[in-house]
Amino acid sequence: MNTINIQINKNKEGKTQYLTEVLPQIPTNVILYKTLTGLGATYGELKADRNSIIIEPNVPVIVGKCNDPKHKEDNLFGVYEGVYTEDVIKYLEKSADKKTKILTTPESFHKVKDAFEAMDMDIYGTCFLLFDECHKIVKDADYRSDITLPFDDFFLFNEKALVSATPISFSDPRFERQSFQVVKIRPTFECKFPIRLIHTNNVLEQLKRTLEKLDATSICFFINSTDMIYSFIKQLDIENESTVFCAKKSVDKLKNKHFKYAFEQWNESRMKKYNFFTSRFYNALDIELDIKPTVIMISDVYFAEYSMIDPHTDAIQAIGRFRNGIDKVYHIFNTNINLPIRTRKEINIYMQASEEVYKTLKTFYDCATSKEARNAYREALNILPYNKILDKEGQKNFFAIDNYLDEALLKSSYNSKEGVFNNYKSNPLFDTEVQSGYYPYGDFERLKKNSQYSSLKEKRKEIVRQLELLKGDNETELIRDYKKELRLADQFIYDAYETIGKEMIESLNYSEKRIKEAMIMKQYRERTEGTEFIQLIKNSFKVGQRYTMKYIKEELTRIYALTGVRPQKVITGQSIKEFFYVQEVNTGGSRKFLLVESKI
Repeated sequence: MNTINIQINKNKEGKTQYLTEVLPQIPTNVILYKTLTGLGATYGELKADRNSIIIEPNVPVIVGKCNDPKHKEDNLFGVYEGVYTEDVIKYLEKSADKKTKILTTPESFHKVKDAFEAMDMDIYGTCFLLFDECHKIVKDADYRSDITLPFDDFFLFNEKALVSATPISFSDPRFERQSFQVVKIRPTFECKFPIRLIHTNNVLEQLKRTLEKLDATSICFFINSTDMIYSFIKQLDIENESTVFCAKKSVDKLKNKHFKYAFEQWNESRMKKYNFFTSRFYNALDIELDIKPTVIMISDVYFAEYSMIDPHTDAIQAIGRFRNGIDKVYHIFNTNINLPIRTRKEINIYMQASEEVYKTLKTFYDCATSKEARNAYREALNILPYNKILDKEGQKNFFAIDNYLDEALLKSSYNSKEGVFNNYKSNPLFDTEVQSGYYPYGDFERLKKNSQYSSLKEKRKEIVRQLELLKGDNETELIRDYKKELRLADQFIYDAYETIGKEMIESLNYSEKRIKEAMIMKQYRERTEGTEFIQLIKNSFKVGQRYTMKYIKEELTRIYALTGVRPQKVITGQSIKEFFYVQEVNTGGSRKFLLVESKI
């Protein structure tokens, strides 16, 4: 993709120029690489003399823009959950003599489209479509598949663009076919964020030590796990001094734990000394404060892998929220040597091989001559890893592919402190200072000792107890709704109850592995699936874990015997290579295999 560079300077007051001063209007068919946050790209589009639809990644940004006095005269309208097509139609009817300025989440874009169709208006020819914070399309594609829904429509617009200070390369060939260009904003002045990177084996203890040394009245944490946030608040005993800004489901979860100060929308009046933000607030939100807060980002790969902060996106975006600057920035993190190290080339080879396997089986499925063969091939297709990068229509989702590559490379960096340090140092926007904090009792030891499963077990016991109370022939609508709530609370134990019942679950002492195995074996006895052997393999062996040759041989032998499947070769520790890509490691003189990725 061709790149056009545009320089940006500082004005006489020493402030960075606004984007509109160097690029009066965003051109069509471009990916605008802002480099710096807060340049006013969205502001400029909302002021532009044309009809605009702006897709924002999260609701708080839309609410913030719509309530901003700077846009009081700009005819803004926000579309998200709770706003309906009829509301958009009413807005369009009132806007006949004004410029249309609609801000919508990706998931609600269809309401905007439906409203234009209902009004018999040409949405593709009359509106400029801007996808703001476009790196989120890749970052969120794995757990938020609907974020990519507007893209088939995106390419139909006559005028369109994407913008981010931290874009990620897109592999979708439609960008090339429509001759997209990258417009990169290059500051003529040095711009670096000083950041202290603290590698530790005990995140909580390191956080305590760091807070003890700070003399700050406002501290803003960026942590992508509500459970982790709540754990820190309780263990630091700062409940009355803390506020959490997060999504609605997380607000409800915290309120169920009797934590009062959790909110969907950011507002300065809600801030306290300790302010916690989840990834919902990493992007696009303008936080304007009279003081410069201290920012602390935290990654605990043992507590939650998804808490990993990416220096090239998450860190820049978090720091960029504070329009009047920050005081200090810290990133406290731990690492896990069991996270596989993979190169971009190795990941691409894996993806290509996965696609070839899928296509081969799909051909067999399409050409099957009997119902039984077709069912067998369908079941085999359903368990292939390649399914993760297919959309709801079974087509290749290029954003899911980009997400897989991005996540795999990020995980690789969190294998060691050097990996994270080097990731930061490769970004010219950071001026890094590194330190380490090691303690006798670390996060890995805590994970082994204080297993989260004790509380999870109690929760699952209660769900099973309630399901047992709801048993009976007379299932009312009220009971169906309540059972639906129980399933949403824990789908695994709900399905287990429906499959093997209360007595079997209790006899297995609520062990997830043993329960899952019992469910698979019940299917096997009833011949409902045909893929039980593979399911048992995946139940016993997990990607990212290390296994001795002895364990592998014994566990594989047990599974073959359990299902009555006859092995084609003699079972050894090497047999695991039939099912997983592996890396050989030696720890304490013991030869083990680290499972890197599933083949099946």
